[in-house]
Amino acid sequence: MTPEEKYAGLQGRQPLDILYQREREQPDRIYLRQMQQRQWREYTWGEVMDRARRIAAFLGERYQPGDRIAIHAKNCADWIIVDIAIMLAGMVSVPLYPGQSTTSMRYVLEHSESRLIFCGASDDNEALKEVAATLPSVAIQRCEIDCDESLEQLVAEHRAITDCPLYPDDQVFTIMYTSGTTGNPKGVMHTWSAISFAVPNMVRGFGFDESDRFFSYLPLAHAAERIVVEFHSLYAGTPVHFPESLDTFLADLQRTRPTMFFSVPRLWAKFKEGIDAKIPPRIQHLLLQLPGVNRWFRNKVQKGLGLDQARMLVTGASPISIDLQKWYHRMGMMVTDGYGMTENFIYGCITHMGETPVPGTVGKPFWDCEVKISERGEILFRSRALMKGYYLEPEKTAEVLRDGYYHTGDEGYIDSDGLLHVTGRLADSFKTSKGKFIQPPELEGRFGDNPLLGQVCVLGHGMDQPVMLATLSELAKKMDPHECAEQLSRDLEAVNETLAYHQRIRAIFLVRGDWTPQNELATPTLKIKRKAVEAQYRPWIEAHPTATGVVREPVAAPAERSPRDSGFERPATDID
Repeated sequence: MTPEEKYAGLQGRQPLDILYQREREQPDRIYLRQMQQRQWREYTWGEVMDRARRIAAFLGERYQPGDRIAIHAKNCADWIIVDIAIMLAGMVSVPLYPGQSTTSMRYVLEHSESRLIFCGASDDNEALKEVAATLPSVAIQRCEIDCDESLEQLVAEHRAITDCPLYPDDQVFTIMYTSGTTGNPKGVMHTWSAISFAVPNMVRGFGFDESDRFFSYLPLAHAAERIVVEFHSLYAGTPVHFPESLDTFLADLQRTRPTMFFSVPRLWAKFKEGIDAKIPPRIQHLLLQLPGVNRWFRNKVQKGLGLDQARMLVTGASPISIDLQKWYHRMGMMVTDGYGMTENFIYGCITHMGETPVPGTVGKPFWDCEVKISERGEILFRSRALMKGYYLEPEKTAEVLRDGYYHTGDEGYIDSDGLLHVTGRLADSFKTSKGKFIQPPELEGRFGDNPLLGQVCVLGHGMDQPVMLATLSELAKKMDPHECAEQLSRDLEAVNETLAYHQRIRAIFLVRGDWTPQNELATPTLKIKRKAVEAQYRPWIEAHPTATGVVREPVAAPAERSPRDSGFERPATDID
């Protein structure tokens, strides 16, 4: 059976229509698996729809079609069930990140005029408690704050609706807020037509079906996780597995052994840091050179990560360094870099199935998607997956939607093989005091495979030479500080020898702690907030105008930062 024949019945259909079919034809097939007390709690398609229909009945009693309903929770089966219920009720979902700051959450809830919030596990219960007190709330799985009602109570008290509504294609079904890298999050409105066009095309192209296994742990508020995992699973019938907690993450991942796994560059880097801390890079290099041993070592690493059955590994949300991607390829894990954004329903570019990922590129456009480069070098997209606009912000909408194209704000080019290269953000480039332009991602990428560094951020507007701020990896934190500084100084010198003089990095400024959503130096998707990072550390850098090599942040930090984890940054490895 060809892919066209296999997926012929999906194109143009709304997810609700697919759900009704699964409810009729596969009511006893397992759809969601939630780890609870070290056992899988399984939900069939029939049970998922019954629960969703009861929640939809509750929503229909109290709210009107089109009302905005917020979800704030870590990934769990209830997250998807509640999302389906909101769709059934004809209301508009507003997902919130579990690691979102109080200020950002309050802004999103007020801006979207949300009427109700479903609350689950959170990275900051005090923040969630504060914002949840401003509107009616319902507790779902693992919620640790007091809410007005509980989901189980609603399910028990309401009779499931029996009708099977479908809605006009041009009707908005969700407002997904951007992560707010440069300011307040923007509410991206998407209609039913975007999902019924984009997701069936992606499912057909990737070949997902009921035999695959998805593992969901990145925030479902993130467009990529929601589309690649939740919506793909609805159309492909693929079971979705949820870990019990961060502490059990690796064990749950190993038990699932997903066939598709999506993560962000920071998490791919953390996985590698965990392996480097147990098996030094020089030993890794040696093992990979030994015939017979290399295959054993690759298999050991893959099994230690729980990814030995994965036929598709995807990174996205922010650029991954070429060196880091190559490291995974050497380990036999062909991580591919996907490129899309909330505004185009992440329907952008990726390495197509059957093709080999090329590090440094994000592959080719999705099917029926047009990408082109403007005269100023900006990447533009056009497809039927583009957003309707930014909620309540027509001026900002007009800035990015022009002549039928979405203007990404990213720079790039398309090579002779049709592969898209993303070279950076137009707004991130800066000019040194010598009048030379610097593109930070290009320099940051030179350190992507460095086992001693965690997060990196190059800056230097108005300076003679650029400098780099960086956090330390787990391996580096265990080293003698002087040895670590000496090694980094040598690494910096080696990199600088490969750069043009105006690009050479004057010094590495090592900071204490990490940049996280909690200290508002990173977005909930772990993108570094460059302006916020520079604002915090610029005075320290300017106090050392002639420093070279490695400079350590003093014990008294420039500003107090939270020691909390960033929510989903803890996963390591199980390689002995």
